[in-house]
Amino acid sequence: MMPIDVDIAGRNAETFPVLHVWGWEIALYLFLGGLAAGLLILSGWMHRRTAAERLSPAVAWVAPLLAPVVLSIGMFALFLDLENKWNVWRFYTAFRWSAPMSWGAWILALVYPASLLFGWAAWSEFGPAGKRWVTGAPFPLRREIAGLNIAAGVALGIYTGILLSALGARPLWNSPLLGPLFLLSGLSAGAALLVLIEKDHEWRRTLARLDVRFIAAEAVVLTLFFLALLTGGQAQRASAELFFGGPYTAIFWVAVGFLGMALPVWLERLEERGKVAHSAVAPVLVLFGGLALRAVLVLAGQASHWEVLL
Repeated sequence: MMPIDVDIAGRNAETFPVLHVWGWEIALYLFLGGLAAGLLILSGWMHRRTAAERLSPAVAWVAPLLAPVVLSIGMFALFLDLENKWNVWRFYTAFRWSAPMSWGAWILALVYPASLLFGWAAWSEFGPAGKRWVTGAPFPLRREIAGLNIAAGVALGIYTGILLSALGARPLWNSPLLGPLFLLSGLSAGAALLVLIEKDHEWRRTLARLDVRFIAAEAVVLTLFFLALLTGGQAQRASAELFFGGPYTAIFWVAVGFLGMALPVWLERLEERGKVAHSAVAPVLVLFGGLALRAVLVLAGQASHWEVLL
């Protein structure tokens, strides 16, 4: 690269011709953040709409306890990616309305205490006999705490997409549909994880049916995302071509489209009709597809650029 590029255009080896800033750590963080959001929303919703005696252990207390654990693993991945790791506390010395990372820092500051309180409430009331921290009596305001966690989960799930879409320097990410897309993908991943750990047959069928609906909604939003790119300007169309004949075509449509969405839906429908026995294949594929979606979008987004307009 010529020095003049650096001096005049601000280009450097990390940003031109392809951005090389975010790697597997960010993809894992976005996936686990979405998964935690899905667990909070689904378990919170079940706590509010289902009588306490009908809740299965997986929904009643395992999911609320898993959510902050999953989120913490994701936060550790994000921490690994930070250049100045010990300055992370500075996010909490100010709040900037126009900065997605500032929103994210404060959303996480809300999600952590809310999810830990939810996990404590769920464990206290529904945890295994002999291991309860309190008495096993109804936890005060458990349903209200569940409602708070639904709101926190929605904010967290949408934020994982907005974090990318707010970066206008990359045309692939510059779409308002990434927030809903990542939220639906997180809900699908949360439902898949619950199907994987659920022991009750009826609850497993209910969660699997929910997962199919989330995947269908995710497919609709994904279609709209690509339609917006294909009917956009020159840079957006060039970004879409990364997935239609470009270098990310095979990995995206095989890993995300087929293995992560189409095949699990087909397997879950066969299981619903009693044509195949229950197995872990479908939910594991959904989880794999959710991670692949973030990984491909993070990498492809860095490869997209506005240079086609120059």
